[in-house]
Amino acid sequence: MEAALALIGEDLINVELQFKKDLESDVPLIRKVGEYVLASGGKRIRPALLLLSAKLCGYTGTRNVALASVIEFIHTATLLHDDVVDNANLRRGIASANTLWGNEASVLVGDFLFSKSFSLMVADGDLNILKILSGATTIIAEGEVLQLICTSDLNLTLERYVEVVKAKTAILLSAACQAGAVLGQASPRHEAALKEFGMDLGIAFQLMDDTLDYVASEEQFGKSIGHDLEEGKITLPLIHTLERCTAEERKQIGAIIEKDLLEDHDFSTVLQLVEKYDGINHTVAVANEFVTRCKSHLEVFPTSPEKDALLGLAEYVLTRVK
Repeated sequence: MEAALALIGEDLINVELQFKKDLESDVPLIRKVGEYVLASGGKRIRPALLLLSAKLCGYTGTRNVALASVIEFIHTATLLHDDVVDNANLRRGIASANTLWGNEASVLVGDFLFSKSFSLMVADGDLNILKILSGATTIIAEGEVLQLICTSDLNLTLERYVEVVKAKTAILLSAACQAGAVLGQASPRHEAALKEFGMDLGIAFQLMDDTLDYVASEEQFGKSIGHDLEEGKITLPLIHTLERCTAEERKQIGAIIEKDLLEDHDFSTVLQLVEKYDGINHTVAVANEFVTRCKSHLEVFPTSPEKDALLGLAEYVLTRVK
């Protein structure tokens, strides 16, 4: 992150200022909830990817800041909706918006952020970028529904799970990189390379997030540990375990996942099985493979500080459990 901040630190500060400007509304609750969520932390990886991708492709204008803000608006809207769907009470280590203001306010402010994002995209006036970002929001919604369909599915495969991750998480990172390339008027080859870089990076990012639900402290993770399990989300550490455990152990896991409320010993039981079958290390290894793939996409670009910063961001993703 240090290399990225050295290059785009000032732009990221301007993105934060843009957030506040774009949250202007005659309805005080919108600004209150929006500012709370946007100010609650996060590494701003998605805006950083757009800014760095644009710089890598030679962009020197000012549209990058507004579009980076749009990317974070879209992401924040998905977080507000996710926390309602998941009944989450923590987000980035503090009370989630739905805990403080209720589900109705969270959903409606999320709707405002989505609609505001589209207004800002239209104001930018680039139909190619509008197509990229609007397409990404559609795919994110599909990913949410796909994840819902896959809830508590003990037969979920890695391939199917990666489909969910691509749609729900990775597509926005991919869109951020691709939009940056379009800003920089990159060639089709370079635009495609950045698009794929973001996709593989997004998959690796989510896989490392999967491990944190099992091994991190609540303070480190910023949300409740074991919440994915309690919500019936089958992520890669558990997919790997289910493919290798005994029939009796599989039955035991299934019974725990079907519970509405997990007790401490339930989570401990599943964690012991995940550790027994090396689910965490397997997931980290798969994430490593995706990071290696995502870095290879940048080989079409000459060496530059921007390229090095993007490669550094890819490595940063792998440090999330350390």
